[in-house]
Amino acid sequence: MKVRNILGERFKERAYDIESQNLMTRGGYMKQVGNGIYSLFTPAKRIANKIEAVIREEMDRIDGQEVLFPVVMPATLWQSSGRFDSIGKELLRFKDRSGADMVLGMTHEEAAVHLAMNVAGTYQKYPFMIYQIQTKFRDEPRARGGLIRVREFTMKDAYSFHTSQEDLEAYYERAYRAYERIYARVGLPEVIAVKSDSGMMGGKVSHEFMLLTGIGEDSIVFCPECGFRANMEACEALIENTADSELLPLGDVFTGEAKTIEEVAAMLNVTADKTCKAVVYQRNEDDSYVLVFIRGDLEINETKLTNLIKAEVHPAVEIENADLTAGNIGPVGLKTKATVLFDRSLVGATNLVCGANREEYHMSGFNPERDLPVGTEFADIAKAVEGGVCPNCGKHSLSINRGIEVGNIFQLGKRYTEAMGMTYDNENGERKHPIMGCYGIGVGRLIASVCEAHHDDYGPIWPITIAPWQVQICALRIDDEGVKSAAEKLYAELVASGVEVLFDDRQVSAGVMFSDADLLGAPLRVVISPKTLSRNCFEFSARDKSFRDDIAPETAAETIRNMIAELVAKVNAKVPESI
Repeated sequence: MKVRNILGERFKERAYDIESQNLMTRGGYMKQVGNGIYSLFTPAKRIANKIEAVIREEMDRIDGQEVLFPVVMPATLWQSSGRFDSIGKELLRFKDRSGADMVLGMTHEEAAVHLAMNVAGTYQKYPFMIYQIQTKFRDEPRARGGLIRVREFTMKDAYSFHTSQEDLEAYYERAYRAYERIYARVGLPEVIAVKSDSGMMGGKVSHEFMLLTGIGEDSIVFCPECGFRANMEACEALIENTADSELLPLGDVFTGEAKTIEEVAAMLNVTADKTCKAVVYQRNEDDSYVLVFIRGDLEINETKLTNLIKAEVHPAVEIENADLTAGNIGPVGLKTKATVLFDRSLVGATNLVCGANREEYHMSGFNPERDLPVGTEFADIAKAVEGGVCPNCGKHSLSINRGIEVGNIFQLGKRYTEAMGMTYDNENGERKHPIMGCYGIGVGRLIASVCEAHHDDYGPIWPITIAPWQVQICALRIDDEGVKSAAEKLYAELVASGVEVLFDDRQVSAGVMFSDADLLGAPLRVVISPKTLSRNCFEFSARDKSFRDDIAPETAAETIRNMIAELVAKVNAKVPESI
């Protein structure tokens, strides 16, 4: 293809702070249609096609059967699983012309069960996995970063069906390895898997595949001592308290206008870990109150809270109706309509400062095990902290990093098959519910993530396996007959041998041509100019600047093909074996 024919413009001015969004906008890869909604130009679509091909090959390798589910589904399908009402505004609901409730698919568990039920009625049909690569829509309130967080997106989602937990676990390992192979094949072998929260998907075992980067929205917890890693949402928080040698009596202390932990701690000359703070939420469904007490230096993990009370929540807007005294809420003598919870960071804590449940006063000498009712339960609701205790090895070694989620896998269990009435006959003729697994990868987000991981100040550096074009020919001074003849001859030879070539034969300056080539990111570049021809050579270089050589025109096509093969081999060398 010739650069002159590519629809889309390339420009120098910085467009966005997030690098992948900046470079892919400047390079003419995508165009925003609306908030979180993009059209893709040819370069991005070619990358997407290659990623989808890799995904298909790996899904087929683990016995997947490609299917296609509808984007628009009747609400009855989602009502049968209970998710039509349980999922919030992210699920786009609308009515068709007859007044029937409909949804735009943001995920397809219900559609997968619907497709398989009644056609997989005997154990002899199991196990099986079905997958699709399909457009989805999630009415995401925080669309950002170009293709990193969007509302409309293309996703591969797969669903496996099993007759035993053991069979699901064995297949889950195969899918886990297939994902490792996918990321390595598209040039992201650095992606790691972390334990995650299943969220609205359900199930007890799940993993997210994360690319570590400072612009990531997820917090990833690591232990360098033992290799433990988990998403912050799913990481157990182990908090140790050192008991004081003497338990002080509980008593009121005047704190005036001091309300926050920082203000109260400063006034009473204590550290934040010697305080107990109250955090108030409201359930989304009915605005009823939830009050959480936690050690003052820690934060609430709202995912843990949601899972604990089995309800979505939001920070309380006003608390007058809950009989609470804002800024002075305490656990002793508390009378409230709220659901009251205690984080286990309070276990073993002594001589804390807490609210006194009246204006201008706090309490000192609060000792939870002494001052709370016998049988008070403590739950894991806190976020893990830097330097905290590792849940796996027990060392104070936790480290927290940022990451982009580029895929996820879940062991769903029977949640959907039971809710929707999908059954099969086992060996004894008994009716049983199949056990499910679920496996997703967002194609657009993966494109942006590769760009985040592989770029320089001038543009993307696409891995050879997914690059929109493998090599770019830059013909400087195309008005020179020798340059024109040599460049067109090489272009024809490469195209005839199956090489994906981008040919820039525009009459523009070298600066413009090279700037555009950097933004288009072909891994290999050939420069043909009067200067190179005067030396009877072409200039051959890598986009990542790993080499630059002069090559003979007579053998240029062969040299380029050999280098392409070498680059592909380097990528494949990092791909693990299948299971």
